[in-house]
Amino acid sequence: MKLIFAGTPEFAAVALRALIAAGHQVALVLTQPERPGGRGLKLQASPVKQLALQHGMAVLQPRSLRLDGKYPDDARAAQLAMLAAQADAMVVAAYGLILPQWALDTPGHGCFNIHASLLPRWRGAAPIHRAIEAGDAQTGVTIMQMDAGLDTGDRLLWQSVAILDNDSTGTLHDTLAQLGGRLMVQALTQLQQGKLTPTQQGTDGVTYAAKVDKHEALINWSDHAATIVRRVRAFNPQPGASTTLDGVALKIWSTRVGDGLVSGAHTCGEIIAVAQTGIAVAAIDSVVVLTELQRAGGKRLAVADFLRGFDLHAGQRLG
Repeated sequence: MKLIFAGTPEFAAVALRALIAAGHQVALVLTQPERPGGRGLKLQASPVKQLALQHGMAVLQPRSLRLDGKYPDDARAAQLAMLAAQADAMVVAAYGLILPQWALDTPGHGCFNIHASLLPRWRGAAPIHRAIEAGDAQTGVTIMQMDAGLDTGDRLLWQSVAILDNDSTGTLHDTLAQLGGRLMVQALTQLQQGKLTPTQQGTDGVTYAAKVDKHEALINWSDHAATIVRRVRAFNPQPGASTTLDGVALKIWSTRVGDGLVSGAHTCGEIIAVAQTGIAVAAIDSVVVLTELQRAGGKRLAVADFLRGFDLHAGQRLG
């Protein structure tokens, strides 16, 4: 099929690779403008742009698609390019811009979105983070016919994936990205065969996955140990769960719930014990064991390696 593709991060690039491998013709790629990144904060092309250019695809980077918005010239250029593409369908994956009605109506079969949750649960910007943070037993990918609402369109295909106890947002992202690419290719095949059947989402079980703010990653040691452990997993790799010790910032990358309850003799955030296998920290109800940490400007280290260069002892308090 002749397609327009809209996406920006690696999650979207995985889907674009799958479409290319399946033999679809991608006539136009839309992606976000370059953003500063890395230690030098140099402008970096998105993974989707890099992949598209490798395959000689036309790339457009509008700052907005709203004809009546702040960047009407960008939107008009995108509209003309999309009309000229005469695409059968548009595939959208983690693009980062809202598609106005004119964009939804341009491709012959409309626009299809690859969403990293089992809709209608976790509509919105951060479905993987929020599923882990909430302690969900499963999530998945939904291929959706896009409409003007926020992830409210009809479901076309979906498949569930178990969330493992050691899954982070990083590991689950990679699993769902691969699944999303496969399901999108399957959906387009069914579309060509006239076998793609839409299913309305309904209103039962609707939840929203708000974008993650950096302040959320600051660990609240007065929370339940299981909640803290889930949030560490949810915020790995971005923005990274964090705490402080005597004014020094620490990133916490891996934890587990420790054995036993915390007695009233310990305050929340207090280091109870330090060992080569983990640093036990008091939470409101039980113990959080830190197993991978990072000092500001340093490397991520397993606890045994971290302790060689950072002196910790029982009685110190985090946060």
